[in-house]
Amino acid sequence: MPPKLLADQVGIAVSGIGIASGFGHGKALFREGLFEAPNLFSYLQRETREAADGESPFIGIEMPPPPDILPRRIARTASLSGATAVSVVTEAWQEANLDAIDPDRIGLVVGGSNLMSREQALAFKGYADRRAYIPPRHGHMFLDTDICGLCTSIFAIRGFAYTTGAASASGTLAIVQAMDAIRAGKVDVCIALGAFQDVSGHDLQAMRALGAMGSSKYATAPSEACRPMDRDHDGFIYGEACAALVLTRTDKLAGLSSYGTLLGAGFVSDGTRGPEPNSAGQIRAAKKALAEAGLKAEDIDYVNGHATGTPTGDMVELETYRALGLGHARINATKSIIGHGLSAAGTVEVAATLMQIEAGRLHPMRNLQHPLDPNLRWVGAKAETHALQTALKFSFGFGGMNAALVIGRPG
Repeated sequence: MPPKLLADQVGIAVSGIGIASGFGHGKALFREGLFEAPNLFSYLQRETREAADGESPFIGIEMPPPPDILPRRIARTASLSGATAVSVVTEAWQEANLDAIDPDRIGLVVGGSNLMSREQALAFKGYADRRAYIPPRHGHMFLDTDICGLCTSIFAIRGFAYTTGAASASGTLAIVQAMDAIRAGKVDVCIALGAFQDVSGHDLQAMRALGAMGSSKYATAPSEACRPMDRDHDGFIYGEACAALVLTRTDKLAGLSSYGTLLGAGFVSDGTRGPEPNSAGQIRAAKKALAEAGLKAEDIDYVNGHATGTPTGDMVELETYRALGLGHARINATKSIIGHGLSAAGTVEVAATLMQIEAGRLHPMRNLQHPLDPNLRWVGAKAETHALQTALKFSFGFGGMNAALVIGRPG
């Protein structure tokens, strides 16, 4: 049966959200910070994130520790990414009352790859001269699938659990895969987790060398470094983050309220290998999402951009907005407030979109002092009242990954 008919037959709502960011753990802190947009940017401090000699320090945002909710024997073997996943899934699980759902009808898709490189670097450092004493748990705890195993050992998830990777579009791809699983009848509920990508100093230096990550230009002014869609942008700025969304068939909500509905999704490859953004691919993804939702670009009144702050990426994304005819829509960039969460970015930003729908407000954009295109309807330095109806969310990743979601108000 064509995807359009499946989308019509199976409504999908977001019934629970769990989130961690530089604001802390929990939706309440995230919601408050989202609309106030205080400065969170500073120099990264976690071990192994030290800059090379003679290089300026890396700028970004680091999260507080996750709450101490794991049993001690499990906590000893859980990575920081894994413990953070359990934190956000706990919050989303409780809100969506998933204890009332048959475990066989619950699935989990973890968005992200190479999620624990910093902890691997710590392990290499700690056991460099005593490799015979490497703990057996290291044979599996650094695999991305260990997050699946950790979550399914804590929560009653028995439908399926797997990981999926699409670079910075991984979190959004997890949502797309979760939608597909519900539409196909595999499960009634699926958790889409945008995993915390715990990067090392090696990763950061490589992304700086690639020209994708900023911070050199604003080495003495961390608060000014993250500036998506501003003409003085210098590259993306990393921000630790993680989010879980509970996707539920609307006919299985059983009296639960929802944040909004997922109306359509598009995910396409554009045939490039590295960090070469491609407007044609972005446009195709958006058109697929709109077609699946049965809508046109003029029906969109808000865009949550991928908007990383990389010079090439921002310009290509603006080309996409213009080509699609989105000049009438309000636009903002969540990364301007919390940085770029890499694997987690898409899921966190969908959560931000849903919270804006719920609040009837649009969050500000930090450091948008000289917009690259002043003719577009950017949200300014203060939150604005807006009765958001239908949103378009973009996510793009290295390797030619282009994703778009159409998100509507609760049905």
